[in-house]
Amino acid sequence: MERERKIINVVGAAIVTNGTVLCAQRGPGKSLAGYWEFPGGKIEPHETARQALHREIEEELLCEVEVAEEVCTSEYAYDFGTVRLTTFICHLIAGTPHLTEHTDIRWLNPADMPTLNWAPVDREAVAIIADKQLTLR
Repeated sequence: MERERKIINVVGAAIVTNGTVLCAQRGPGKSLAGYWEFPGGKIEPHETARQALHREIEEELLCEVEVAEEVCTSEYAYDFGTVRLTTFICHLIAGTPHLTEHTDIRWLNPADMPTLNWAPVDREAVAIIADKQLTLR
């Protein structure tokens, strides 16, 4: 009998400014090291998805965002568990993103985002954002 897989609920921020989206590369020593992702993290039991994302961006990138519309929720079964990622469009409202947990960050036009090697769970949101050519401010 197969064990039920652990579900890990996480949030990701597609931070937009001047028509570009922030893409972050996972650092060494982490699971999925080297893959690109939307920054974010786990939702704590006492938090909503939006609250978690606001907190995670402050902790990871040392800046503040306005969490705007939801892009999608995707799931991917990794060997360590199933990640359920809800991605939101976010707008940078204070500070400049700093590298604390990531190896690299890039600001890309939405159409160029699929050229990066994205973590599997992030790929649906990348495709939606690249395809919609969202009105990004």
